Amino acid sequence: MSKSPEEEHPQKAFGWAARDTSGVLSPFKFSRRANGEDDVTLKVLYCGICHTDLHAVKNEWGNSVYPLLPGHEIVGVVTQVGPNVSKFKVGDKAGVGFLSESCKSCSTCHQGWENYCPKMMSIYNSTYHDGTMTYGGYSDMLVVNQNFAICFPENLPLDSGAPLLCAGITVYSPMRYFGLSEPGMHLGVVGLGGLGHVAIKFGKAFGMKVTVISTSPSKEKEAIERLGADSFLVSRNPAQMEAAMGTMDGIIDTVSAVHPILPLIGLLKTNGKLVMVGAPEKPLELPVFPLLFGRKTVAGSVIGGIKETQEMIDFAAKHNITADIEVIQMDYVNTAMERLAKADVRYRFVIDVGNTLKSP
Repeated sequence: MSKSPEEEHPQKAFGWAARDTSGVLSPFKFSRRANGEDDVTLKVLYCGICHTDLHAVKNEWGNSVYPLLPGHEIVGVVTQVGPNVSKFKVGDKAGVGFLSESCKSCSTCHQGWENYCPKMMSIYNSTYHDGTMTYGGYSDMLVVNQNFAICFPENLPLDSGAPLLCAGITVYSPMRYFGLSEPGMHLGVVGLGGLGHVAIKFGKAFGMKVTVISTSPSKEKEAIERLGADSFLVSRNPAQMEAAMGTMDGIIDTVSAVHPILPLIGLLKTNGKLVMVGAPEKPLELPVFPLLFGRKTVAGSVIGGIKETQEMIDFAAKHNITADIEVIQMDYVNTAMERLAKADVRYRFVIDVGNTLKSP
């Protein structure tokens, strides 16, 4: 007979989890594995709320296993280290993103691309080696292999730094890999939300010209005056889009709703790259002729490997890049999810786990 989540492992834990496709989160007692030889245990202090969490708790991608305890933008303090751990000591600040394990032996792992490992394991809603489910950061503590934890710089705020572990690396990785990080280049950012606003900040830190592309004219002042974008295009304005044709070296598309990409391809210079980091639920239409007559690329990217995530966090600390956040209490999480579904947040909810998660 299988054990309950509370009895599976020796370390008692507590958090908030969804029990069904309603996505409603409520208090949940469970357990974590013992701290192994290569593991670190964290006391969770803050955890960001990503749109992926919303998809997961409602089973919108069809792969959710309940009870599901989300959260993959996790920062905390190390409370225990295994005897083989050299990366951390007790008292250090550490972060954990979407990755919790990989095979460590395939070609992608050897190249530092654990995020593309066929056996990649996520921090929640994955089956661990012992057959138990993984649970995320909407919880009081976490155990993770040291190789999948990120050293958090002292000068990077924990609350506004937490979303960089997903939103930050999701835009930083393709900018670096596809060569869209050179000073003087022109970068387009589609969508001004959790990912888009961070992409602007990284683009400017790289010394690029940044144009925001949005369906909402009302966001122009915010994008330019507060976030530092150089220009703003309303994608539904044919005159504006026509005037900008062929001007951009690359575009990071953060939109997760179905939308036309032909106009975006038109904005690219010859050899330009359109990189998709949003995840629309339905297929998009991809016209081929504009790619052929311009040698343009449409690509995809998801989060980043551990080495690159550490590089991103260090870069963010050096250039004072953080997410714009709204800090909430744990018991506000269901309201936050409802607001997130309506895009009613500027630009990331972060749960103050350390101060507001109350064990029964």
